[in-house]
Amino acid sequence: MKSLSTWFRHAWLPLLVAAILLVLDQWSKVYVRANLEKFVFYPVLGEWFGWQHVDNFGAAFGLFQGLKPLLLVFAPLVAIAILVYVLWVPTHKRLLLVLLGMQIAGALGNWKDRLMQGFVTDFVRMGIPDVYYWPNYNVADISIVVGVIGLAIYIIAEDVGTARKQKRAAELEATASDRPSPADSKG
Repeated sequence: MKSLSTWFRHAWLPLLVAAILLVLDQWSKVYVRANLEKFVFYPVLGEWFGWQHVDNFGAAFGLFQGLKPLLLVFAPLVAIAILVYVLWVPTHKRLLLVLLGMQIAGALGNWKDRLMQGFVTDFVRMGIPDVYYWPNYNVADISIVVGVIGLAIYIIAEDVGTARKQKRAAELEATASDRPSPADSKG
């Protein structure tokens, strides 16, 4: 029992974040499927941003079309790996735990769509009119992207912070060794 309670002490925040984002993701997809005609663009900010219901047979942003079997296996493995990894994340590193929860939500939100309907419902469309439109996406895709980019920034910031601390400690040690000790000054 102790190991389960230890795991839950580390996993509750990513699980909570994942649950909230999964509910938002699934609710938004149900709403889109029930209310938006496929392939019709509904502008929100002119041609720059709006809603457009499409079916995605690939991964996030339409990548890797036709790899459904691989994606059906990969997404739950990612979620399980993250839930195992949280055991080694200190509980005070809440931002890291939130970012991991976002990645779980993204993986499982799109996985559920693939499993239940054979494709993912995407509906957010944005871009520069007459120049380029980003592939349509959804809440799960946003969760994955923000979670991964946030994690990369977090890791870089941690590494920079650790390097600065080590440099300061080395400088203090060097400064301390340059000073004469009290025993040297008694002559």
